Amino acid sequence: MASEFRARGAKQASPPATLPPPQYQPRYPPRDHHLGADERKALAQPGSLKQSQHAFGGLRLASSEWKLLAGIVVLAICVRFYHLSWPASVVFDEVHFGKFAGKYIHGRYYVDVHPPLAKLLITFMAVLGGFNGNFEFKEIGLPYPSDVPYVLMRSLPALMGVGVVPLAYLTLRGLDCRPATALLGSLFITFENGLITQSRLILLDSPLIFFTALTVFCWVGFSNENHQEPFTEDWWLWLALTGLSLGAVASCKWVGLFTIATIGLATMKQLWDLLGDLKVPPRVWMRHFLARALCLIVLPITVYMAVFEIHFMVLQNSGDGDGFMSAQFQQSLKGKGMRDTWADIALGSEITLRHVNTQGGYLHSHEHNYPTGSNQQQITLYPHKDGNNNWRILEGHSEGQRDYDYATEPIKHIHNHMSIRFEHIPTQRRLHSHDVRPPVSDVDFQNEVSAYGFPGFVGDANDNWIVEIEYGDSHDRHSSGRLRTLGTVFRLRHALQGCYLFSHKVKLPEWGFEQQEVTCNKNAVKANSLWYIETNEHPRLGENDEKVNYRRPSFLTRFLELNHVMWTTNAGLTDRHAFDSRPESWLSLKRGINFWVRDHRHVYLIGNPVIWWLSTAAVAMYLVARGILVLRAKRQYKDLNNSFVVKYDQICGFLTIGWFIHYFPFFIMSRQLFLHHYFPALYFAILLTASIFDLATSSLKPKIRLQVAGVLIVAAVWTWWHFSPLTYAGEWTRGKCDAAKWRKTWDFSCDSYPAAYSEYANFPSMSQAVVQATGAVPHPDGHAPHEEGDIEHIAGESAQDASQTESAIQQVEPGRDIFAEHANKQQQAKSSTDAGGQGAAGPVQEKISSQADPNEQTAQAIQPPPPLPKNEPKELSTEEVVPPPEQPKVEPDTKPKADAASAGAESEEEKIRKELFPDDTK
Repeated sequence: MASEFRARGAKQASPPATLPPPQYQPRYPPRDHHLGADERKALAQPGSLKQSQHAFGGLRLASSEWKLLAGIVVLAICVRFYHLSWPASVVFDEVHFGKFAGKYIHGRYYVDVHPPLAKLLITFMAVLGGFNGNFEFKEIGLPYPSDVPYVLMRSLPALMGVGVVPLAYLTLRGLDCRPATALLGSLFITFENGLITQSRLILLDSPLIFFTALTVFCWVGFSNENHQEPFTEDWWLWLALTGLSLGAVASCKWVGLFTIATIGLATMKQLWDLLGDLKVPPRVWMRHFLARALCLIVLPITVYMAVFEIHFMVLQNSGDGDGFMSAQFQQSLKGKGMRDTWADIALGSEITLRHVNTQGGYLHSHEHNYPTGSNQQQITLYPHKDGNNNWRILEGHSEGQRDYDYATEPIKHIHNHMSIRFEHIPTQRRLHSHDVRPPVSDVDFQNEVSAYGFPGFVGDANDNWIVEIEYGDSHDRHSSGRLRTLGTVFRLRHALQGCYLFSHKVKLPEWGFEQQEVTCNKNAVKANSLWYIETNEHPRLGENDEKVNYRRPSFLTRFLELNHVMWTTNAGLTDRHAFDSRPESWLSLKRGINFWVRDHRHVYLIGNPVIWWLSTAAVAMYLVARGILVLRAKRQYKDLNNSFVVKYDQICGFLTIGWFIHYFPFFIMSRQLFLHHYFPALYFAILLTASIFDLATSSLKPKIRLQVAGVLIVAAVWTWWHFSPLTYAGEWTRGKCDAAKWRKTWDFSCDSYPAAYSEYANFPSMSQAVVQATGAVPHPDGHAPHEEGDIEHIAGESAQDASQTESAIQQVEPGRDIFAEHANKQQQAKSSTDAGGQGAAGPVQEKISSQADPNEQTAQAIQPPPPLPKNEPKELSTEEVVPPPEQPKVEPDTKPKADAASAGAESEEEKIRKELFPDDTK
């Protein structure tokens, strides 16, 4: 039996099984386990398994889609250009932004809180239309004359408003949303009433939103190229276009900085993901970083600075913005140049003394006394060159000291800690202080500063001031040891009281011609007690002695100074406006803004409620859904391993972050805010609404999805039409207006509308009103044409009719531009004082009740602006700014005549003023 068995041959040992090479998992799992209706339909088509070629920027649009997009653009043009010429008069902030075009055309320097790009583009359209810049856009409702191409100027914001529509469509397609979704989002943008209203007027918000949309679109295209293959030509093109768009959006309004922050966060997310990708070597990661730094940091800054360079190149002449800039900046403007002046300051020098910090101007005195306190001659700061700014430096006296004769004795320079006096040359009184409270800043640590004395009076110890040099000019080695013109910055300490010569942004009342207060402050902030000498003459100095002048500031110096002025003034926009609102009210569309009222028609800025509330709901839905995903992930659910969930989480997350960054910073701003500040955030919210629609309808058949989108579009179009009389200033009835008040807080007045449409036959039609505005302006009752003065009369009658209704209409008020208001008050003061030829002849014997706040001791103290003159249009600002030294009233012509040199300088100043203010009569 044993033979029946045979031993098996021993097998050779097999080699150990080799493990398969590790497979790198893709960043996101494939989406083969969840296919929507569109994907299933696509897979059923012949050849669907062939890999499709990558499209430029990830935009896979069929020819039929391009035709659809063209139709959407045509529709957007019709919506935004419909009756663009109406209203044929100035509307809301056209008061300001139209006026800026005239300043660019004349090259007169102005200051505004917004960067210049959008205003330059509007000016370009005005120049194309032949605008000469003479129309001043003085007030809302002022009809446009025939030589003002206001329709062409409005067409730029309108074109940019149209451009937002295809950008929204292409952005949604780039985000891999379906055509029906892109159609829904683009039509929501098309029929959003608030966006339409802003894009039909000479305003800056339409360019801002256009460049915001362009930035988002370019970033989506870049992200698609980056996902496909980095560092290709298309990759660089999309990245560079994103950087250019970022520079443009920041150059329109500083709200564009929120767009920069949005792209910045997305860039950080990309770099962070690349850092964790082991397939990306450190050297390649550094290339990614440097490429983004170049295109998304350096390129936008270059664009922003280039826009300001164009701004400076155009505005080369002196204008009403001069007073907001430093003296050195002003010297770079034509008409503000100063002759060379002697550098060495000595006893006997005739000088002008200028304040450093507040830019309030020159130390000044005139033959008018304080109404309280010592009743001695006033000392102020005055911003214009004037003979009453001239002082002579004398030696500080002590008892028994011999007088120094500066005309015959050797020249004596003024060194640190030297005691000196200042004699006011026109009145021969000396700069004086004593233990008397100032009339306005009546606090214990402030002393009055006056001009005291009379011819032949040697003065007293209260005239003595001690020089304390703070610093000198690095280019002038002598300026740190002794006083030098333009080079030495110093303080003046009163010899007896120990207080410092001081000024701050506090204005004297009318008895002081609203000039800036000067006091002697024992607790003076150093920045407000610094002075320097601007001009200097001395009888012992000749033509061979050293002379100095302001150095022309570089572009970078002017750029930084202007942006600092814009920043500080923008931060001071704290006054209230009749139609301002807070961010918490924007989500629910609590109220709008009254833009224009005339001829029983309104322009009232209000959004499309259907679109607005759907977008707010979409934001809330995503935040809730994201919170649920976070909670489920905590419970070990693998939702985020699903590529379908990841895709929509990325899309909606990016858009929600954009909405958040463009919305929530307004909560920490104390400045004046309006509904239109929400528009950039609204754009993100509308795209988010479309993305959530794409998610919600992903499992539906394309036909059903299109039907659902059609229902939403019909609702949006109906609402747009329902509120179109407020958007286009069209005809409406009182009953329909009342029915359209879906919220009690919507404060457009319905009482100005007639009871029936037939009553409009008695009012000017749109075409008639346009003819009236561009040609002769007849009286509403059909009388003969009137002069410009009667145009204001007609506007007044319209306002009176409106006020007689049962519910009064709130007055239409433009955004208050204090920069321009500052110049208008100066011009009016010049006209009134020059025409009257007289002013306060002596002390005003009335009690001044206003007192300065004791806490007003900051280097950049902010004071509320004084009330406007009665004949000025009342303006409460969407762009209100805190004024720098406000141009004071010009004094009566009672000052002594200056010498020949001063007379020549004043003659040049008068020529400049006549050029800038041709309406003034001397």
